[in-house]
Amino acid sequence: MKKSIALVCSIIASSSVFSADSVHWSYSGSEGPKHWAELSSDNFSCTGKNQSPINLTGFIESDLAPIEFSYMDGGNEIINNGHTIQVNYEQGSYINIDGISFDLLQFHMHAPSENHINGKSYPLEAHFVHADSSGNLAVVAVMFEEGVGNVELKRVWKMMPKHVGGKTVVDKVSADALLPTQRDYYRFNGSLTTPPCSEGVRWLVMKEPMTASKQQIDTFKNVLHEPNNRPLQPKNARPILQ
Repeated sequence: MKKSIALVCSIIASSSVFSADSVHWSYSGSEGPKHWAELSSDNFSCTGKNQSPINLTGFIESDLAPIEFSYMDGGNEIINNGHTIQVNYEQGSYINIDGISFDLLQFHMHAPSENHINGKSYPLEAHFVHADSSGNLAVVAVMFEEGVGNVELKRVWKMMPKHVGGKTVVDKVSADALLPTQRDYYRFNGSLTTPPCSEGVRWLVMKEPMTASKQQIDTFKNVLHEPNNRPLQPKNARPILQ
């Protein structure tokens, strides 16, 4: 089990476009989401019952404790891994939830959004991926609506590698600048949205969206050349807390 957790964390933090056994995957065609589980035995979870993303609806009122954010300006590497633009983080930034500290490993983007809220899709969604000392995962998701440009996104996009495998070393990207001021959230149990689709991930979706300009959204989409959102997965019996 520990080996599996370590493998997942390595994949998450990696710049590789391949899954654990170097089998290529994609968002379309014969290597697309419908076929992920067939591409590698490591991807068996892709057909699981607690998969992400989902349409968040039917909320259950709950006394959710605030997420304690402690983010430094620690983003030090921007990569184009063929599936997204990802900012890798040095140690020192974390969230605290359920009395557990989860270190920020990286954040990346999806266009259009993977999760929906009450049936609404957003043009852009950011995922902040964290792991605790045992390799358990927590993802903070932030939706972006088209509107006023985001200053930090503008800075990151200027340094964005345009080609697959490209990497740019940068000086301190701020993840905190991509979070809303109001940090109420929805919570559900889900999975990674890319192979190996590992389950048991704490999903924490911010209620308040941020904004990005049309140009910023289009710039991201043009670099990837195709949508990078996994289709919605069945909610099944999972509660979605708010």
